[in-house]
Amino acid sequence: MKRVFSILAIAGLLFFSATPAVYAQDGTNTDQVADSTVVDSTQTKEVVPVEATSDEVKPEAEKTFHQVLKQKFIEGGPGFMGIVLLTLIFGLAIAIERIIYLNMATTNTKKLVQGVEDALNSGGVEAAKELCRNTKGPVASIFYQGLDRMDEGIDNVEKAVVGYGGVQMGLLEKNISWLSLFIALAPMLGFMGTVIGMIGAFDAIEAAGDISPSLVANGIKVALLTTVFGLIVAIILQIFYNYIISKIDGIVNSMEDASITLIDVLVRNKN
Repeated sequence: MKRVFSILAIAGLLFFSATPAVYAQDGTNTDQVADSTVVDSTQTKEVVPVEATSDEVKPEAEKTFHQVLKQKFIEGGPGFMGIVLLTLIFGLAIAIERIIYLNMATTNTKKLVQGVEDALNSGGVEAAKELCRNTKGPVASIFYQGLDRMDEGIDNVEKAVVGYGGVQMGLLEKNISWLSLFIALAPMLGFMGTVIGMIGAFDAIEAAGDISPSLVANGIKVALLTTVFGLIVAIILQIFYNYIISKIDGIVNSMEDASITLIDVLVRNKN
């Protein structure tokens, strides 16, 4: 599971990265011997080189996504680019942990309710509690807390189910606030790196005493790279965040529906 989501994260990072540039450089082979026509020494001693044909030009190989990404990351500077990378690592760690936890917390509530009802009819409350104890997930834990207070009346069972349901909801939403923090932090760090990079570019112009197009373009490019990577990190983490939230909503809805069904089952068995 961890490997799958790691691959998805890397694929998303590569997909939203800038379009790779194709670097080609025209050049001639240094080992090539140019044909020349030598004029007789009695007239003029002039060597006339033959023009290189297009077949002799060897362009550089295209750079891969990984190479371009690594190059742009290095060009952005180790300071803020490293911080943005840390936000991605921590955010993915939290997202993967939550996804694994939520997948383990997902249970077939209809099957569990039917099993509890059958256990109540065949073996009583203790058999139903044993079934819930051996079943993983928040719904089974809520059922166990309700069944444990069966002797105290239906009202106390309902209060226990509602109260413990809130506890389970808190466990489902654990560390989600940290994930939202990293989503907001990544583009903010990118913008800060851009501002600081622009200040450095203007300092370089001031020190040079002249506005050089290459100096200005290089400084602005390096400054904007932090923003690009910050936005990429935020997009990746936002996708995971929305998936986790939708997963939590589905589990909570199942918990509420199953809790109501449990109360109805207990009322029927008590009567």
